[in-house]
Amino acid sequence: MKRLEDPRLLRGRGRYLDDVVLPRLLAVAFVRSPHAHAGLAAIEASAARAMPGVAAVITAAELRGLVRPLAPRLAGPGFTPSAWPALAERAVQFCGEAVAAVVADSPYAAADACEGVRVEYEPRPAVTDIDGALAAERVVFRRAYRHGDVDAVFAAAPIQLRERFTHGRCVAAPLEPRGVLADWDGETLTVWSSTQIPSALRSTLAASLGLQETHVRVITPDVGGGFGLKTHVFPEELAVAALARLVGRPVKWIETRREQLLAGAHAREQRMDVEVAADPSGLVRGLRARVVADAGAYHIYPLTAALEPLGSAAILPGPYRAEVYEYEAVAVRTNKPPLGAYRGVGMTMGAFVMERVLDLLAERLALDPAEVRRRNFIPREAYPFVSASGLTYDSGDFPKALEQALALADYDALRREQAQARAAGRLLGIGVACYTEYTGMGSDVFRRRGMHDVRGVESATVTMEPDGGVRCATSFPSQGQGHATTIAQVIADRLGVALERVRLAPADTAVAPAGSGTFGSRGAVSIGGTVAVAADQVRARLQVLAGHLLEAGVEDVVLEGERAYVRGLPDRAVAIAELARLAYSPPRGGLPAALGPGLSATVYFDPPGPTFSGAVHVAVVEVDPATGRVRVARYVVVEDCGPVVNPTIVEGQVHGAVAQGLGEALQETLAYDEDGQLLTGTLMDYALPKADDVPAFEIGHLETPSPIMPGGVKGMGEGGTIGAPAAVANAVADAVRAHGVRITALPIRPETLRAVSSQG
Repeated sequence: MKRLEDPRLLRGRGRYLDDVVLPRLLAVAFVRSPHAHAGLAAIEASAARAMPGVAAVITAAELRGLVRPLAPRLAGPGFTPSAWPALAERAVQFCGEAVAAVVADSPYAAADACEGVRVEYEPRPAVTDIDGALAAERVVFRRAYRHGDVDAVFAAAPIQLRERFTHGRCVAAPLEPRGVLADWDGETLTVWSSTQIPSALRSTLAASLGLQETHVRVITPDVGGGFGLKTHVFPEELAVAALARLVGRPVKWIETRREQLLAGAHAREQRMDVEVAADPSGLVRGLRARVVADAGAYHIYPLTAALEPLGSAAILPGPYRAEVYEYEAVAVRTNKPPLGAYRGVGMTMGAFVMERVLDLLAERLALDPAEVRRRNFIPREAYPFVSASGLTYDSGDFPKALEQALALADYDALRREQAQARAAGRLLGIGVACYTEYTGMGSDVFRRRGMHDVRGVESATVTMEPDGGVRCATSFPSQGQGHATTIAQVIADRLGVALERVRLAPADTAVAPAGSGTFGSRGAVSIGGTVAVAADQVRARLQVLAGHLLEAGVEDVVLEGERAYVRGLPDRAVAIAELARLAYSPPRGGLPAALGPGLSATVYFDPPGPTFSGAVHVAVVEVDPATGRVRVARYVVVEDCGPVVNPTIVEGQVHGAVAQGLGEALQETLAYDEDGQLLTGTLMDYALPKADDVPAFEIGHLETPSPIMPGGVKGMGEGGTIGAPAAVANAVADAVRAHGVRITALPIRPETLRAVSSQG
């Protein structure tokens, strides 16, 4: 089934944040620090205030006492808090941090006036890498874990591997940048935001500005992608909301692409030292890991800097049976923007390291990489399985997924083709990667991590209107995942109405019940636990009313094709629209006993997960020895996300995520110099993948339903980004192995591969 929301969007009828225009609207631009670390001696804004069209120039001095900084919490030892102010007051902590805001009658006037603000900085030394931060003891998070007698296993293991892996800093780069519009009417703050977390944004704005939540309304229009970036609350949102109150007019800020690269949340940058204990058959017995993430200058709100290192450490064992494991997860503070969530957060690095380690083990033992995985997989009958890191995997069948992927790729034929290519002097490589992905997390997961600013609960209201049409409002907005289509499928199937009769309401905290938002591959799980259950409750009311009118038992009423009829007697029927009319306008004699008027249900759902999805990826690459350029020639995925609700949407998610993973593996990096200056501040420098960088995809499906989730569904929105870097890294390593080039860092730079041309 095609996506229902696409015709409107393809015709240019979407309404994104920058399309929202209010009377008397003013534009906001931010003055940003050119230094990575500096004291703020003075800010002189009189010249800027006198420029044409400028309504106000605001610094931290004007916001003092009006706006509380962002200060996320993390329970447990090893956490050092930080406070990220709406505007820097005494010092700046990274290049691009906002020090003043200009409000003007157009974005152009505001940008021009930013040039008129004179800031006196006192430059200070900047810490710009992990080693420097460790040396300066700038640790903001540390957690250790140990399972089993690790020392004994390592002491007895005949095969041991040690390696250091690194991942560069990257950025989500959604097509629509961040943005916020705020309007204060003297009593209520109304905010339009391209956010993934409208309820959380509402709560945060209320707390920061000293308002009751009932006096804050957040509306999320169409959102042009988020990928985790818009899961956070940023200082700009606090500042814009405060500005609306100060100037008494609606104000809007739309992020520029340079601002996004310079001052938005970044992702991934970390280093992992790993040790593996194995036996001569290739069976991994034990793991040790030390994960250190460059968290930037502040904890990101509300997830904190723990997210990346803790996620990588926890997922490292993957779908394999390691018996013992110990790790240390560390986040350090540097003078860069904060590290936050990006599609596959934590899990991408964990999968990259584990899959590279298995290939190194296969090389050491002269085994095929696929065979090493077969020997280490968790067998299907072992599920539910508690991993060495303490995660409970609810379902999966990786042995079957691997065989399905190898068959789809015709793995044996690929190896023969590779041998022929090598004989001809071509560098052809084949990479296999398997991963498991935690999805659909509920409140218990976040509390066990120590996160108290993430609710974990979702909700939905399903209402059948008096004409038989259905409206659904949810706490979790869409950023392109196809919620309108999937929700319409679920509701139409249960209520017996046409898909066209179902409408998903825009995300609006004045209409939708409260929840957490759309992140962490929670969409399908949330729909199953909220929308489906609410629709079932409305269905039950319709069946009671229909049974009353048709003089039939409730269990015999069938809702189908816009009609309610008696099972086995299709001519004994009443239109569903007529039932809806009666529910809101009861007939003489009233409605059945215990059935009040109206057809609406609201359901709150706390996912009992996580539930674990997974996939097997096979990548085929060719390396040009003269340039080091890597061409991805073929790509195969077998995905297991439980029952597939809509194959088109699932495969679209795989396509998009793998494309991002390919960029992460081969192209994308935010480069800084030793002073903390960003060197890749435009899309001419930050290399996103283009259409000709991405091959066609071959996708297979495997369904192992979750025993703990409604309908057995599992999330899958992040998987391609988790598996692709690992698969491509293994393929490139396979292509250049004979030339002594080791692949231990992402992205894989062409200059590191050019060395193969001088080695014959």
